Amino acid sequence: MNWNSYITNFQSYLRIERGLSKNTIENYSFDIERLCLFLDENEIVVSPLKIGEETLQQFIYSVSKEVNPRSQARIISGLKSFFGYLIFEDYRLDNPLELIESPKTGRKLPDTLSLEEIDALIAAIDLSSNEGERNRAMIEILYGCGLRVSELVELKISDLFFEEGFIKVTGKGNKQRFVPIAELGKKYILIYKDSIRIHLNIQKGFNDTLFLNRRGRQLTRAMIFTIIKDLARKIELDKKISPHTFRHSFATHLLENGADLRSIQLMLGHESITTTEIYLHLDRKHLAQVMNNFHPRKSD
Repeated sequence: MNWNSYITNFQSYLRIERGLSKNTIENYSFDIERLCLFLDENEIVVSPLKIGEETLQQFIYSVSKEVNPRSQARIISGLKSFFGYLIFEDYRLDNPLELIESPKTGRKLPDTLSLEEIDALIAAIDLSSNEGERNRAMIEILYGCGLRVSELVELKISDLFFEEGFIKVTGKGNKQRFVPIAELGKKYILIYKDSIRIHLNIQKGFNDTLFLNRRGRQLTRAMIFTIIKDLARKIELDKKISPHTFRHSFATHLLENGADLRSIQLMLGHESITTTEIYLHLDRKHLAQVMNNFHPRKSD
């Protein structure tokens, strides 16, 4: 088999055996294809079963000139998984990246928005258009429920349990969780669903998809990014934001207002609480305030 055959089988393994999302599988595949491109450009003819540590070190060195340490670490991790799969399937006996260390990246703290900035973004939405009502509902859900952008575009009408006060979210690896939804989020969704969406010419296969484009099909992740960037530009927001910024803001604001880390972990759908703990490092001013308010020896 050539590289493409092994990559295809690896993709099937990630999807079926490990239950990874389409986006994650695409990222893994991109890293391997980048290695294949390096081999072609340098006229190195070697199969995935024979490639050795030295060749991979050359590839990683070339990549290090083009990407930051975080991206470099991700590429190394993806390739280690690929060769780990080849060992698992008895195609080869060793992992040629076993002794190659990832660069130190530190812990990147996510950007957040203040409540005033979120209000300003929502206020900038043009509600005179049908898309405006939809966009207001989407941003309210991104922030109000802490969803990933992929979870937002995949949200179904059948996932809305408004009487119980929850929405059902399908996250990474098709894992499902129930997230509380506030009255404001319910209100904006119902306005969009009952006043705007009902008039769309919904295409076959998208009858249950909540947020649709003007052609009656599911929105793309790229479209959500564009909507948010346009709003940020409209209010002249001096921050680089994305759909994920609302998720970070959701978690940060909950923590600042006294929510416990375990509850935030469950709402975000983090598999490990270590991932959620990054929010403890976000606002040291807030932590100092907690100490001053509640520690028994806060004063003489």
